[in-house]
Amino acid sequence: MCSHTSYFIFFFNDTATTEIYTLSLRRSSDLNTLNEIKKRLSSIKYRPFELTLESIGVFSQEIIKIVWVKVSTVPLQQLIDNCLNDIFKPERRFMGHVTIARVKKLKDKDAFLKLINSTKINMITFIVREFHLKESILTKEGPIYKVINKY
Repeated sequence: MCSHTSYFIFFFNDTATTEIYTLSLRRSSDLNTLNEIKKRLSSIKYRPFELTLESIGVFSQEIIKIVWVKVSTVPLQQLIDNCLNDIFKPERRFMGHVTIARVKKLKDKDAFLKLINSTKINMITFIVREFHLKESILTKEGPIYKVINKY
């Protein structure tokens, strides 16, 4: 079975039961690097903050793989980038979002894009109280997630 391991940072809302937001993707297969990441993330001090759902979209209109809902500015992103800047390059293209669908196959891409572009999102606001570092092991059957640390 072929697999690929990645590490993600997730935000959680008050219920802390489901992933609601992917902050940034960080990859590392080196255990020493992972331990350093965990140590540095634990040093980040922040207060709970609000995020608001804003609009729906896709990353690429040519090859549609992910449908997302954009969220308001993420104050924690800069803190994480600064904390890890000598391990990873800052996320210059970062856009806070909630992934709502992964697309495997489309019969009519134009109709799908028209539907996405005409869909209005209720501007729901929620409070982020913690973030988690998670391991994502991608397999043919789908991803397997494991919590590495909570902050």
